[in-house]
Amino acid sequence: MMTNQEALSAYAAMAALTEQMVQAASASDWDTLVALEQRVAVHVQALRTEPAQPMTGADRERKIELIRQMLNADRQIRDLTMPWMAQLSKLISSTGTERRVVNAYGNV
Repeated sequence: MMTNQEALSAYAAMAALTEQMVQAASASDWDTLVALEQRVAVHVQALRTEPAQPMTGADRERKIELIRQMLNADRQIRDLTMPWMAQLSKLISSTGTERRVVNAYGNV
């Protein structure tokens, strides 16, 4: 079982990584964003496989604050990535439409 301090360290690492993810999304650096997301997933998996004991007092408050930071960063990342995702979806859709037209009518 993970100690509360180890768990808090994992939460702090995830919070720091999500802040870096915000910066990567702001810079449209999608490769870095994905790499950072994978690093966060490692911490999440560790917390799932070795949960800590329930926290109280200052440890609990720190955990809550770190989770709030991550949720705020996640919201910012979503706000930054949604326009890009919409643009990508539109591009994929138009490519699919173009492919169907070529298949139906051939190259003109």
